[in-house]
Amino acid sequence: MLNNLFNSVFASETQSTLSVGLFLLCILVALICGGIYVAAFSFRARGSRSMRLSLALLPAAVCVVIMMVNGSVGVGVAVAGAFSLVRFRSAPGNAKEISVIFMAMCSGLIVGVGYFAYALLFSVLMGGLLMALTAFWEKERNRDCARTLKLTVPEDLDYTGAFDDVFHTYTESAELTASKTANMGSLYKLTYRVVLKPTVSEKRFLDDLRVRNGNLEILLARAEENEKDL
Repeated sequence: MLNNLFNSVFASETQSTLSVGLFLLCILVALICGGIYVAAFSFRARGSRSMRLSLALLPAAVCVVIMMVNGSVGVGVAVAGAFSLVRFRSAPGNAKEISVIFMAMCSGLIVGVGYFAYALLFSVLMGGLLMALTAFWEKERNRDCARTLKLTVPEDLDYTGAFDDVFHTYTESAELTASKTANMGSLYKLTYRVVLKPTVSEKRFLDDLRVRNGNLEILLARAEENEKDL
């Protein structure tokens, strides 16, 4: 019984045509796999709505491509590769997004050749692993207590060493990671990676910085792996 469960649903098919019922069943299983990846991707993360929608529908799309070429993986991959010629205007995703997209495509491919049980098993395993790693990395990141500090300073302020005494009082480490001009060169925007001391007050830290930068804009946020431009 268990062996039959992991057999392809197309193994006993002798006709070249695909029944409507089996087609819809494949789509349903692929959508379930997509839902698993959406749940795993959204676990303790703020994924975009478009990314979640793509993950939900991608396995079904790949599944249809494989089914329409009669289960030929080689031809199906070649047909799906044609979509890579399309240039999307959206920015490329991070490593996590690319990995989840690839896993969703793999699940859709497995469903397309008729191995429903393997597709669901693979999706559950990869989704569970993704959630476990996300929880582990979040715990490590919270332990690090790293913050991203973004300061706006006037152009006449020599920011080199201007905040060293404040950083020495409130932080365990502070590193300037980026700087750029703004407002036609009349302002500088600085990005620091700081680790605050456990007992310091963030408000007092920001108040002391405001005294130095002329009460211009200050942002203190959780440090992210991929920092975007100011």
